[in-house]
Parts: sequence; structure tokens; C-alpha cells
Amino acid sequence: MKLNRKSSAHILALAAASALLLIAGCRQDMQDEPKMFPQRGTTMFADGRSVRPQVEHTVARGQLDQDQYFYTGLIDGKEQNMMPYPVTLEVLERGQERFNIYCTPCHSRVGNGDGMIVERGYKPAGNFHDPKRMGEPLSHYFFVITNGYGAMPDYSSEIKPVDRWAIAAYIRALQLSQDATMADVPAGVQVQNLKDIAEKDGLPASYAGPWPIAVDTDANALPKAGIYAGAPGEAAASSQSQRDKASETNAAAGKTAASH
Repeated sequence: MKLNRKSSAHILALAAASALLLIAGCRQDMQDEPKMFPQRGTTMFADGRSVRPQVEHTVARGQLDQDQYFYTGLIDGKEQNMMPYPVTLEVLERGQERFNIYCTPCHSRVGNGDGMIVERGYKPAGNFHDPKRMGEPLSHYFFVITNGYGAMPDYSSEIKPVDRWAIAAYIRALQLSQDATMADVPAGVQVQNLKDIAEKDGLPASYAGPWPIAVDTDANALPKAGIYAGAPGEAAASSQSQRDKASETNAAAGKTAASH
């Protein structure tokens, strides 16, 4: 079948129109997509800003933070001696796990402020068992983890709030483990001496003795009565001569460290 000259002209015209429509659709905007760049100006809005202000009282998902005590550890600007949620064995186990990861390098696993980093020259950390720390309210530890204190940086980005509280609860359990009395033992529970348990496991009796305390820091404040961070039933360092001897030992240790 042969096409006449008139039909050929119509086909060419139709092809040309289709090509023009295709070219018109392929604008440069498809390659360089119009969009707003952060902090750049624009003529689209009257104020000339491409970044639009947030709607008043808008709260991002997951950032409502209604319970201020849970997120700050403060009520009316003051630390409190309470947890924002019930403490269970699971909470304490979680606190122990997080404590061992983030806190032990400086504070050691027993919380005496003589961790491995301190032994290698870092500024001595606080001893959770001295009178000063024993007297701190529970939320103090949450607040310090959140905001840092002295040479200690904050861990707010590493440890989420619920875990900071778990660590605070575990610190309190650590303190109680070295400051408990027979009155704290539930009725019907048998109490064993740690030294006896150590010997039974083939360890020397000294294994359950007092923990060493870092030198050249207020963490090594000597007790006026009794031994802090020692085994239950440990004899109290009540005499002045014992305290003087401890002071001399700490002073000698400090001189030795300085000579190196």
C-alpha cells in the first residue's frame, strides 16, 4: 500500500507535534529539582526564610518529657532521695550492667573510686562509701551522670534516663552492701561472714577485707569511726593510733607516687 504525498505530510506533522510535546515536558527542572536548602533565603514566603518556624507548642515525637523529675532528678530545683519508678531485681541487674560498663573504669566495680584508669594516672574518682557520698540523696547520682561533675564528663548521650536511674539504684545497693546492719536483715535469713565464704571458696580471708581507696583526693577521707567499704563485721578503726597509721600510709603512698 502506497501512501500519497498528503498522508505523508500528515504523519510528519503528527511526529513533529509529538516531538515538541516531549521536549516541552523535559524541562531542566526535572534535572535540577526546585527545593529549599537549609538556612537559605527564598522569595516564596513574605519573611524571606526557607526554613519555617515551628507551630507554637509543637512537641516532637518522644520528647514530651512531662515527668520532669524522671528527666532531671530535681523537684523545685532540689535533689530528692527517691526513685521515679519501682525498683525490682531486674532494675538492679540492669543498673549493675550499665555501672560495670560506664562507671567502673574510674570508680571501680566496688565503687571505691580506685578504678583502672585512676590507677594509671587519671584524677581519682569519688568513693561512694565515704560519709560525703553516703549522705547524698539518690537523685544526686542521676543528676551527676546527666550533667557531669568536676573532672567527670556527662553521660547523657551515652546512657538513656531510665538506665541512669538504674545505675543510681545500683549505687545505693552497693552502699547498702557495705553499710548494712543486722537490723536490715529480714527475719529468718541466715547471715554469713564474707571471710568465711572466701575461705570456703579457696580464697584468702583478706579477699573480703577493706577495699583500697585512691590517694590525693577527698575520696580517701579517713573515717572517724569504723572502716568504710570494708567487709561486714570488720573491726572498727576507733583508736587514734590506727587513724594516724592510716594517714601515714596514705602520705607515704602519695610521696612514692610523686617521686615517679
